[in-house]
Amino acid sequence: MFERLKSFFHRAAPPPAPLPELDAAHALGALLVKVALVDDAYLFEEVEEIDHILAEAYGLKPLAAARMRAECERLAFETPGIEEMARRIREGVDYEHRRAAAEALWAVALSDGLSSTRETELVELIEQQLGLESDDSEAARAAAVIP
Repeated sequence: MFERLKSFFHRAAPPPAPLPELDAAHALGALLVKVALVDDAYLFEEVEEIDHILAEAYGLKPLAAARMRAECERLAFETPGIEEMARRIREGVDYEHRRAAAEALWAVALSDGLSSTRETELVELIEQQLGLESDDSEAARAAAVIP
């Protein structure tokens, strides 16, 4: 009996599921996660905001949005830089959707009520990578401010 119990605890874990394709939607989700993580605090408010953004942007139900966020978290951890993700968004969506992506990034950065220089710098860098005009970047930030 002890051997059966021991073998139960020493089973090999199943291999992880393959990463989703880095399309514009998953690239945005991964960037949202990277913004939330840059200050070394991944707070509930940030997770909730990411789920809300993904659900609204892609017409997902809450559970599907949480599942997509989990995929995006893996992408954020396993994809080193932001350049490729920003490129996927820049080449995959029109300018207005890129401006909306910037607004979503600011919404996550501001969702915890804490002001982090690292979050601000990362969002501004991503906005540059997305090819946004400075007026549109400022408008995106202003639109994301939580009352």
